[in-house]
Amino acid sequence: MEVGTRRIAHVNVTALPTADWTLQQVREVVTGEKPYRFLVHDRDNIYSSAFDSAVEAMGLSILKTPFRAPQANAFCERLVGSIRRECLDLLIPSNERHLRGILKDWVAHYNKGRPHSALGPGIPEPSEGIPVLEISGHRIPCGHRVVGEFCPGRAAPRISTGKSGGVKSRRKPRTMRFLRNTRVPGHKMQV
Repeated sequence: MEVGTRRIAHVNVTALPTADWTLQQVREVVTGEKPYRFLVHDRDNIYSSAFDSAVEAMGLSILKTPFRAPQANAFCERLVGSIRRECLDLLIPSNERHLRGILKDWVAHYNKGRPHSALGPGIPEPSEGIPVLEISGHRIPCGHRVVGEFCPGRAAPRISTGKSGGVKSRRKPRTMRFLRNTRVPGHKMQV
């Protein structure tokens, strides 16, 4: 996965991953068309010193995560969790080829149709006709603001972005507070 764009560059499946198989997957991604700089991996046995040497020969720097610290590679952990929740919890693959087909279809959806909160409301590979926002991550462009409006009956407030300045609303924005041990008339509260 490319961390900056949240685009899944390559997916493949095997029952027994080896250092040679993993190196071949890296070769299929790093073709020289895009300027990759780093490869982040944990300290599994398949990432041998020969693997690291071959990857460094491709012009990539190796970043190893600390021992027993999955938080250090949070992007990968989040991706694996998304694959499990959104794809594999719903389907039971019958064999390796079936699993590969399911994952390729899901990756196409992930890259071209699923919005990512880290990209604002953006998509890693937007189709033609979909405007590409210049918002990078959670940064709000100068002259814009985020406005939240409380909507009774909805699980979350409605959020919109827009230009600040110009005509301002006369309504005072509401804030949502979560109160503990408060009683609502006519409602039995269980603690």
